[in-house]
Amino acid sequence: MRLDDLRQHMRDLGAKPCHEEKVLRAWAQGLPFEAGPHPATHFLPLALRDALDDWLMARIEALATLKSSHPAEDEAVRLLVALADGQTVESVLLPRGGLCVSTQLGCAVGCTFCMTGRDGLIRQLGSAEIVAQVVLARRLRAVKKVVFMGMGEPAHNLENVLDAIELLGTEGGIGHKNLVFSTVGDARVFEHLPHGRVKPALALSLHSTDAALRARLLPRAPRIAPEALVDAGEAYARATGYPIQYQWTLIDGINDSQAEMDGIVRLLKGKYAIMNLIPYNTIDGLPYRRPDPARTAEHIRFLHRHGILAKTRQSAGQDIDGGCGQLRAREVAVRRMRRDAPGPVPPVAL
Repeated sequence: MRLDDLRQHMRDLGAKPCHEEKVLRAWAQGLPFEAGPHPATHFLPLALRDALDDWLMARIEALATLKSSHPAEDEAVRLLVALADGQTVESVLLPRGGLCVSTQLGCAVGCTFCMTGRDGLIRQLGSAEIVAQVVLARRLRAVKKVVFMGMGEPAHNLENVLDAIELLGTEGGIGHKNLVFSTVGDARVFEHLPHGRVKPALALSLHSTDAALRARLLPRAPRIAPEALVDAGEAYARATGYPIQYQWTLIDGINDSQAEMDGIVRLLKGKYAIMNLIPYNTIDGLPYRRPDPARTAEHIRFLHRHGILAKTRQSAGQDIDGGCGQLRAREVAVRRMRRDAPGPVPPVAL
């Protein structure tokens, strides 16, 4: 479901733009519709007010419901979220008021080190389904920052993601630089983001400075040379005043060489940028390994010595094997077991 579908339904019930804003503001901020000195139900058309319980509290609430939660030692909580059609996606409550949301069911990029893309793209999430993940999370914990880094490639669902960002950055009350659009790189991103009412921060998945290696790791990403990607990112950073966050999943023996670190210095020296080295979160069945922590720390020191603002960013929920896509993959496996087994299947922990 899209936000435009919700707006049209309210218009059919007599809502004006000011009425839509009242309802969407209360919903996006996770507030009760009847609470406070100025509840959202006051001064609404009678037909819309009468429909709130039957429609808003049923149809909208069904957009994203909590199927299971998985707290980790780092204070992150991975959420398996059920959509209205019975499919599931993942959101992650992050420490210090952050939330990572999904934008697609599956992913078409096919990053070889990622669980999400192994089954390809199943369907797009509507803008209302994206916002609904934030609403669900806000009922569990305060959310001050939303990163679009969960399941899916936001650039491949651009219209819905930008609609969700606009609502969250206006009625949702989240600062624009605290809305982070993460992408492997797509020309449409650099065409559309600078012109939006809400201009989010940008995170670019680099993963290698070697174009050939990057193409092998991200086999269906647009063929943008690392140099061109950084140039486009730098232009957006200077236009918005937000540094680009470059994401680099650090994989032992693959992209953790000294040559790659030299390449990062070559590309990012003097740029308005932050390099996030993310040690690989091991996934059963994939041939990649997590790098040695001491070597990762040495990479960070090397980058600092050469004037690159860099930090190690741990993937949330490592102690529960909850890397992006893993909770959904286990849930899907359980459902298949129950469907295919001739008799009762014992419960399986997600």
